[in-house]
Amino acid sequence: MGLTITFLGTGTSGGVPMVACQCHVCTSPHTKDKRLRSSIMVRSQTTTIIVDATPDFRQQMLREKVTAIDAILITHPHKDHIGGLDDTKAFQYFQGRPTSIYGNRISLEGVKQELPYAFDGTDYPGLPSFNLHEIGAEPFNIGDIAVQPIKAWHHKMPVLGYRFGQHFTYITDANRIEETEKEKISGCDILVLNTLRKEPHISHFTLQEAIDLSQELGIKKQYFTHISHQLGRHDVINCELPNVMELAWDGLQLLIHQ
Repeated sequence: MGLTITFLGTGTSGGVPMVACQCHVCTSPHTKDKRLRSSIMVRSQTTTIIVDATPDFRQQMLREKVTAIDAILITHPHKDHIGGLDDTKAFQYFQGRPTSIYGNRISLEGVKQELPYAFDGTDYPGLPSFNLHEIGAEPFNIGDIAVQPIKAWHHKMPVLGYRFGQHFTYITDANRIEETEKEKISGCDILVLNTLRKEPHISHFTLQEAIDLSQELGIKKQYFTHISHQLGRHDVINCELPNVMELAWDGLQLLIHQ
């Protein structure tokens, strides 16, 4: 059974174009230089999973004409990855049930802090409602989709990447992955990694660091996401990359075997 991966957004926390910026990337007319905050949708014939609910969540759902979701997986609790959770209440209205959210402990605590009114027992019409599921290192299933959590580090914050089935792994907002966790990526055909810019950053892979990691792991096809305007224009950077690597873009879809 196959999976469809849709890149809902591929930009960093400020998006591209960045507010108030007049650089050559932010003023580019190319559609692939327009990046909402980073998120993907993973779909089988019967199950729909969203990874991270960004501040652009509503726009992303409308663009892709999504009418139902089964779960949201959280990578970490920063605003650009959970800021759109309130907009899940539309799905709750039409589906008649709370939204299931999966993440590590700090992510779930971040969700509670982001939406305290959803967890304080207030009985008020129209509030979003959630079923929270704390996850660790063990694999699990959502519907017919197999999920393997992969721990990485966003400076000193533990974040989760996810391997879906056998062939696709998504990791964002990381700058270090321990050897034991790299083993969980082994044999994967497609790897998505965050690539903020070329210059060093305290909590994100640089372009070269992401390239080196992919080559170390022997990945067949590499996509980069969580891209800032500092990296450069899409077409220019793509021309600098090895043939098996490219920048992802908003709306890109991949069809893979599970």
